[in-house]
Amino acid sequence: MKKLMTGDEAIARGVFEAGVKFAAAYPGTPSTEILENLLEIDRKYLFAEWAPNEKVALESAIGASVAGARSFASMKHVGLNVAADPFFTAAYSGVNGGLVIVSADEPGQFSSQNEQDNRNMAKAAFVPMFEPSDSEDCRVMVKEAYELSEKYDAPILIRMTTRVCHSKGLVEIGERKEVGIKKWEKNPQKYVMVPANAKVRKQLIFKRFEELKEYSNNCKWNFIEYNDTKIGVIASGDCYLYAQEVFGKEASYLKVGFSNPLPDKLFKEFAEKVDKIYVIEENDPIMEQHIKALGIECHGKDIFPSYGEMIPEVIREAVYGKKIEPDEEVKEIMINRAPTFCAGCPHRGFFYTLGKRKNIMISGDIGCYTLSAGDPYKAMDMTLCMGASVSMGHGAAQVFSMDECEQDMKVVSVLGDSTFFHSGITSLIDVVYNNSSAVTCILDNRITGMTGQQQNPGTGFTAQGEISTEVDIEALVRAIGVKNVRRINPNNLDEVNEAFDWALALDEPSVIITWWPCALKKQSEEDKKNFPGSFKDKFQVDEDKCIGCRKCTKTGCPAISFKTEIKKSSIDPNKCVGCSVCAQVCPVGAIGKVVK
Repeated sequence: MKKLMTGDEAIARGVFEAGVKFAAAYPGTPSTEILENLLEIDRKYLFAEWAPNEKVALESAIGASVAGARSFASMKHVGLNVAADPFFTAAYSGVNGGLVIVSADEPGQFSSQNEQDNRNMAKAAFVPMFEPSDSEDCRVMVKEAYELSEKYDAPILIRMTTRVCHSKGLVEIGERKEVGIKKWEKNPQKYVMVPANAKVRKQLIFKRFEELKEYSNNCKWNFIEYNDTKIGVIASGDCYLYAQEVFGKEASYLKVGFSNPLPDKLFKEFAEKVDKIYVIEENDPIMEQHIKALGIECHGKDIFPSYGEMIPEVIREAVYGKKIEPDEEVKEIMINRAPTFCAGCPHRGFFYTLGKRKNIMISGDIGCYTLSAGDPYKAMDMTLCMGASVSMGHGAAQVFSMDECEQDMKVVSVLGDSTFFHSGITSLIDVVYNNSSAVTCILDNRITGMTGQQQNPGTGFTAQGEISTEVDIEALVRAIGVKNVRRINPNNLDEVNEAFDWALALDEPSVIITWWPCALKKQSEEDKKNFPGSFKDKFQVDEDKCIGCRKCTKTGCPAISFKTEIKKSSIDPNKCVGCSVCAQVCPVGAIGKVVK
């Protein structure tokens, strides 16, 4: 039987069919849907869970592997940076039950802070790697990866990209292979990576890599398709499909599906048969440099861009100089819309207020709230990576407090609840330990919002929806030594302003916790008790009172528009969820609740 599946769904299917028993992940586009699909599998077959961050997810999977079960971890590309410590050393210790890790890279940077190519991570760590091109590749490569992991005693990386993760293709549904839990036996020489043991394991890594070179040259994932031999294309992942769309039968292809180590013999064999070689790969010239080092002439980044997606339009323009212009009719109906907070987002009132403060540096983080950097808030001055807002803010605050610093500035660090648990907590410990005066704001919207409503340690529910121990953020920050803590309703602008006045006047660490659920969240019974009446009201504009000052539109709420013909504001009742921020900023009281 065949089913239409995304690459993420197919990875989950492959994990199930491979007999995996434990999976962990931290949500991150474009990898999030892998674990979400694994969560739908009966727990008698497979246990899946969200971890506080990618390092914890991978370490959990490594522990499950050592205990003898086939195990799995997935993350987006920057997540592998967080998990780099266990990733590199797991290559030394190897596995007991098979271990597979997915890195979902994002050429083109649609929702990420950088565009790194994690083929570099596999190469640097000496971790064998697969690169699927479509959904069926995803399913079968996962299954093969577990066989390889156990045969060569190595963790295996599967590198996906956005288009492979989210594009759909037909997948052949297979049966689950039941794989028992292997017996765990004490073996500190293998699993305790002190230098004396690690030195021995490093030698085994090189021996394993030499054996895998033979596998790479002879496996079914690396193969040649001969057509016209005037052009030869070497490509991996989705680039193989893009190239086929451009060249068709007018080129021959060497598809690389297993790409670490690379298949040297196949490269040389292919080069002898074709006249001109194009190496098409997204981001870094990893295959191109390797092929040139073998003495083979080829074209790569001398004609193709070093960044962005290598989609057919890009390849066609680079090789033939042909640029396809968008259809005129399509161009006319396309409207550029800047990303913005949802109507009723609890972050709106907070950033509306914070952005009006003077002499404040705002240190931001990764999440929905990064949208505050743009109009109309302009309430974020720096953002780097998960959890960095607090530690960057700490560093800046230390400089601003120096006698020689001539700037009278305060620092406010902002991050979400899930990000706080991910890695913000260690930064806050740094703030406390080193006596910083930075203000830390934890925006607790009761869910991991940006990636699609995943549970986290602060929500009180597991990934399976079971009631769990909820980590109390206020109690936690007090426990690590923060004496000044306030929890506020971010929709109450007076309360937000008062909290800022209080925190900014302090000369020691302080934490403001905003507490209001995400407007998109399906409310739990606990939410209904904690936030009675939330999202029940709607607001409207009294046009007789409205003076057309547009202050309400400056809150950035997508439910509010301005009728230029009559110079009055208007609220779309289908979008309004009653946060009341617009009513609070209106200077003439023209906005009020809809009376039922």
